[in-house]
Amino acid sequence: STVTAALAARYATPAAYADDVVTGLRAMTTAEQEPALHFWDTHPEAWSWPPERIADLHLAVCEAVRPGLRAVIADHVESAAPVVFEGDYLLPDLAEGFGGVVRAVLLAETDAERILANYRAREPDGGDQAYRARVSVEVTALLADRCRRAGGAVVPARPWADVVDRVDAALRATGAPA
Repeated sequence: STVTAALAARYATPAAYADDVVTGLRAMTTAEQEPALHFWDTHPEAWSWPPERIADLHLAVCEAVRPGLRAVIADHVESAAPVVFEGDYLLPDLAEGFGGVVRAVLLAETDAERILANYRAREPDGGDQAYRARVSVEVTALLADRCRRAGGAVVPARPWADVVDRVDAALRATGAPA
């Protein structure tokens, strides 16, 4: 989110958050209508799954919300309204099919200890943060593979001091309008 805000300011465009779209979709649907969106509510035993299985579940939720997020992207393209769009539910291959106008970049942190430190700093009472960090590493690996296959850029999160410049350069290198 910090990088998104910095890029939005740099490009003088608004930022949009896929997680907000998912929150809205969850509020408008039931578990019967959209089982993937409500899976955690209806299957509490999933919290004990191995990180790899939870990562696969996360991608299943991403696939479930794909049509809604794609519609948001298409609307921005059609109305020529640039936006920096980010979030846990965006799949890199959502950028495909827009004639090169939409580009994907994945900001990748692969060190579970650094992720853990970040979680603990933001949410000190957040439960088993070490387990959550391992899940994040798994999700990042899956998304990085998808991003590369879709022609997007995978940018290491560190060093943090120049991450915005590195993400900007990666977007420009992949042809993103700026």
